[in-house]
Amino acid sequence: MPVLVASDLDRTLIYSSAALALTMPDARAPRLLCVEVHEAKPLSYMTETAAQLLTDLGDAAVFVPTTTRTRKQYQRINLPGPPPAYAICANGGHLLVDGVTDAGWHARVQARLADECAPLAEVGEHLLRSADPVWVRKHRTAEDLFAYLVVERELLPGDWVKELAVWAENRGWTVSLQGRKLYAVPKPLTKSAAVREVARRTGAELTLAAGDSLLDADLLLAADRGWRPAHGELADSGWTAPAITALPERGVLAGERILREFLRAVRQPV
Repeated sequence: MPVLVASDLDRTLIYSSAALALTMPDARAPRLLCVEVHEAKPLSYMTETAAQLLTDLGDAAVFVPTTTRTRKQYQRINLPGPPPAYAICANGGHLLVDGVTDAGWHARVQARLADECAPLAEVGEHLLRSADPVWVRKHRTAEDLFAYLVVERELLPGDWVKELAVWAENRGWTVSLQGRKLYAVPKPLTKSAAVREVARRTGAELTLAAGDSLLDADLLLAADRGWRPAHGELADSGWTAPAITALPERGVLAGERILREFLRAVRQPV
């Protein structure tokens, strides 16, 4: 039976220059491969070693990139290895099959959101009204599914984030702060639901997962085994679960370690 490997991308497998955490002496820094260009500038990286590990993983398992990015943001990433047959975008709102949205899956997601939580328009209006222009750089909606702000993190009041989280919770939404982006996401919009659908379609009996943010917690809990790096929301909150391994590495070297763990588990399933 195939093994399904579902991994978050940003700050899990790929890293912006600000998130690399290259704390070693310059002469000992790993060689990096650029895997994303945006507006003619390099944006995301992994180590060259991680690139080879991901190539090997793509040959050995059903590798499923699982991201909160929109489809457009995902499609500008050029991951090494065979093109994934499945990818999950918009936090589970879009299931791509050979690069194309599965319309039936998307319709089911939209129906569930309409039934179970407050509409996007209400949440977006609240963000626009309550967020201070002093620390907000951009207001965005993604795929007509969720909203996010780009903020100046050092100016962002922690109390405002906590108040927003309570307000959102009462309306069936959740809040996640990742780097300079603050997400408001409907609770039924989950990576885990889409991963279960891929497992059903592929017949996978073993699912492995990795992620760093609160939006990855459901993905990790749905997997048979999971890993999280020593950075990100999950690490900062001390989050863990019985089948989850908290790794000591931070930054781009954590991405390399995660891929090693994936490959080891695929080759030697317990």
